Amino acid sequence: MDLRVLIVDDSMTGRKLMKRALLASLSADITEAASREDAVEICASRPIDLMFLDLTMPDLTGYDVLTALQTHDVRPVVVVVSGDVQTLAQERVKALGAFAFIKKPVTAAVLEGVLKDARFL
Repeated sequence: MDLRVLIVDDSMTGRKLMKRALLASLSADITEAASREDAVEICASRPIDLMFLDLTMPDLTGYDVLTALQTHDVRPVVVVVSGDVQTLAQERVKALGAFAFIKKPVTAAVLEGVLKDARFL
């Protein structure tokens, strides 16, 4: 069975780049969401194994998504993908349950390392 992946980013370009990088690394059933509301609704309606989450979005932030996921019994492994690489941001997402934090733009080597650490490769 393919890995069930959700890519959450308000930028269509960001979602496409992440999807392209992922498809090169693993076999996955990929769903995309452009907003916090869509992301939370998708996670509530079907199982997601792995989520790539943009931190900065216009409606609500990735922090809001992480907070909302804490109410779910089953949560995906969340990898935050952001250009905001401040130490405080990284610490905050980890405290909210994120597995990892990677900097945009994502490189294949970094993505592969995170997938191995999460035991998806």
